[in-house]
Amino acid sequence: MTLMKTLLGAAATLALSSAMVSADPAIIFDLGGKFDKSFNEAAFNGATKWAQETGGTFKELEMQSEAQREQALRQLADAGANPIVMTGFAFGDVLNTVAADYPDTKFAIIDMVVEQPNVKSVIFTEHEGSYLVGMLAALASKSGTVGFIGGMDIPLIRKFGCGYAEGVKAVNPDAKIVLNMTGTTPAAWNDPVKGAELTKAQKSQGADVIFAAAGGTGIGVLQAAADEGILSIGVDSNQNHLHPGKVLTSMLKRVDVAVYNAFKEGEAIEPGITTLDLKAEGVGYALDDNNAALITPEMKAAVDAAAEKIKAGELKVHDYMSDNTCPAATF
Repeated sequence: MTLMKTLLGAAATLALSSAMVSADPAIIFDLGGKFDKSFNEAAFNGATKWAQETGGTFKELEMQSEAQREQALRQLADAGANPIVMTGFAFGDVLNTVAADYPDTKFAIIDMVVEQPNVKSVIFTEHEGSYLVGMLAALASKSGTVGFIGGMDIPLIRKFGCGYAEGVKAVNPDAKIVLNMTGTTPAAWNDPVKGAELTKAQKSQGADVIFAAAGGTGIGVLQAAADEGILSIGVDSNQNHLHPGKVLTSMLKRVDVAVYNAFKEGEAIEPGITTLDLKAEGVGYALDDNNAALITPEMKAAVDAAAEKIKAGELKVHDYMSDNTCPAATF
């Protein structure tokens, strides 16, 4: 049976009894919780798929505060979990320290590079997937103004916003792009009320399509957009079903694949950097019955053509994290 430990406060003791010592894999979810309908939930779905296919079991922990990161890693390593997968860049510094203390334990981190001989780092080309949904936003917009609402203001989220802006401009060079970040602390990932407020503010500036790359905060963006009669774009998981016919598409980031692969590799997991790009189907856009009526054949053809050019290397989407600049928009 899958172990679930909910961490209660920064001073919580993460007790794993001796009976639980095993080589089961483990996953630690970042702030926002595993049912955020976005990043963490995608990770949970990957772990669950592995368990269903193999009959295996895995341990899982949900973060409630920044102070728990190191404790969680050490508790799981001491309990014999192997490999240990964690979601989110914020585990980077802690993992760099902890991994060295557990050379026989394999770790995998998503969204950060940690150079240790027992760590697999999985990163994504979010700018490529965001470019595609940016094209769709511009093609669907009637006002010529679209929006982007990020979570915590960090280079990774600007990478989403910049790729999105470039895709918008590729379709409509005269488009106006309204960009907002929710905050500068981890709380920005789980503030749907603020997400809703920013959505209404962007609508007042003319935006009729808004892309949310904000974790749990994005749920407020999608809800407010639906209430206000404008379109939204989901992120990480396929969020089209949350408001059928009102979510234009979702920028898929296959965190589920990253976790599934790590669990499948088990203790034989290969260290080093793995990049899940558009060519590897690590990113993309969602098309299903919930949004099929919003994506015309012409829109799909245009975006799919751009996707093929990106895969072939004929079209290079600017990566904000390569130089901390965004030619297509100003943050």
